[in-house]
Amino acid sequence: MTTVLEPDEADEAAAGERPRQGVMGGGYRVATLGIVLVVTLLAFESMSVGTVMPAVAKDLDGLSLYAWGFSATLIASLLSTVLAGGWVDRSGPARPFMIGLAVFVAGLAVAGTAPTMWLFVAGRAVQGLGSGVPMVALYVVIARVYPEHLRSRVFAALSAAWVLPSLVGPAVGGAVAEHAGWRWVFLGLIPLVIPPALLLTPTLRGVRRSSGAAPDGPGRTRYTAAIAAAGGAGLLLYGLGRTGWTMAPTALIGLAGLGYGLPRLLPAGTLRMRRGLPSVVVVRGLLSGAFFGADSFIPLTLTSLHGFSPTKAGVVLTVGALGWSAASQIQGRSKRSREFFALLGAVFVAAGIVAVTVALQLSGWAAVPAWIAGGAGMGFAIGSLSVLMLDLSPEDEQGVNSSALQIADTLGSSLVVGAAGALVTGFGTGRLHLGLAAAGVMFAAIAAAGVVAALRLEAPK
Repeated sequence: MTTVLEPDEADEAAAGERPRQGVMGGGYRVATLGIVLVVTLLAFESMSVGTVMPAVAKDLDGLSLYAWGFSATLIASLLSTVLAGGWVDRSGPARPFMIGLAVFVAGLAVAGTAPTMWLFVAGRAVQGLGSGVPMVALYVVIARVYPEHLRSRVFAALSAAWVLPSLVGPAVGGAVAEHAGWRWVFLGLIPLVIPPALLLTPTLRGVRRSSGAAPDGPGRTRYTAAIAAAGGAGLLLYGLGRTGWTMAPTALIGLAGLGYGLPRLLPAGTLRMRRGLPSVVVVRGLLSGAFFGADSFIPLTLTSLHGFSPTKAGVVLTVGALGWSAASQIQGRSKRSREFFALLGAVFVAAGIVAVTVALQLSGWAAVPAWIAGGAGMGFAIGSLSVLMLDLSPEDEQGVNSSALQIADTLGSSLVVGAAGALVTGFGTGRLHLGLAAAGVMFAAIAAAGVVAALRLEAPK
């Protein structure tokens, strides 16, 4: 049975009054294994989808909807992360986690059997509704099960959970698309959900509910704000992809929705980049948008401009993820401050994106060393930002602030990927190389903004 330490017990353990255990010690082994396996599953899906999306777009005649294959998932997950934040704080992580995982499986089934690109995008949206909830639940499990001195190790383990998917996900996804069909990348994951869910069940049931009242709960204000932000993001991206007189008003309505929703979903001062927690959220959004934007279009660039097969294109994504995992292990074991590693990571991401944009104009394989740097930047930054968020959050706000961090991830990624898709589509297939280069410049500029924001992570005294 999993041992769940209460706060005073965790503090005693951290202070040395009890023998210290590692994350794989007897009291934490089952929890750690379950968390790592769930993240491994979600990581495998993420790594595989990026590789097979060019094949999906070609088979379903949906290149114009290429970016929506990513953005629909991310925008839908915005709604689910808002629901999950207050839901987990109020009821504990068990029920939200299981329901979210079931919805994710339903999305896999719809995407894997879709006869048209529009239905495929709908399936990806259902996946997003499901996938946001388990991640918020896991963040709260980490906060309430593990003592403070082990949390950075757990987040390093989460990054390590990307190692196997990084090694085999892109290659397996590409091979499946080439030899069995891209549909099995989605359908084949469905039975793999069951074992980690069963393994994590005792831990989920053992985690107590928050002792305080969750601020704002999953109330009407947050629901309305989530709908406004998600709808606004969708309308903005739809408007950017249009031509003619409907483009400007649609995009403006989308911006208005974002302007209403975001201040109600994110910590106060986020849009003004206030020092401390608000800047933590800003940096996560900017780095996620820049990195995953570039990561989404690397396979399209390699297959369209350099003649790579899906399997070969996946190799570049693989090395980026390996750089991520290696850097995460370094930051997890170092005694340097989390602020230092977040800033270092932002610099690496920006440099990696600039390098990969230049490299892809010259040779496909030249992108490999460049993307190692980009992945390493995310490895330095993401776990550090997660630890900073928990350190700056009262216990009864851990779920809501974890939700805010996930919102920054998903909204940043969806807006940047969608905007890049509109940019590439606007150049047309005849000038695809110019559109992809312009998208690379945009990704680099966003990463540079992340570097500036990372200078403001230290909380005001």
